Amino acid sequence: MLSRSSERKDPNPVDIHVGRRIRMRRLWIKMTQVTFAKALGITFQQVQKYENGSNRVGASRLQAIAKVLEVAPSYFFEDVAGRRDDEITKLNPHDELIEFLRSDEALALNRPFHRIRDANVRKRVVSLIETLATKERMRH
Repeated sequence: MLSRSSERKDPNPVDIHVGRRIRMRRLWIKMTQVTFAKALGITFQQVQKYENGSNRVGASRLQAIAKVLEVAPSYFFEDVAGRRDDEITKLNPHDELIEFLRSDEALALNRPFHRIRDANVRKRVVSLIETLATKERMRH
């Protein structure tokens, strides 16, 4: 029998959910684990542990993470209020992306974008959108 201190505990479903949301947002804004870790003053290994839910994120660290990822701390808890642990575990971390893909704007962008056959032109369109988004973010 293992002593309490040597028992291996499975990550809490909420910690896993928060970690998935951190990873999803970090990837969404195209930030590497190394860049993210440096912004927080931690190692990229610690970022990995947060993202897989094996290490809990404390309140002050979550506030710092939210600031770096440019979201409210509540972003990391969306969809978990009032749910049982087994329901939280089943949540899809990509629901936000799926929701966007169902929007009128995504459809409006997607249809003509896929008609562009030249891969270089598609890359330039993406680059243009990224430039516009960066300039917009800098204005605010």
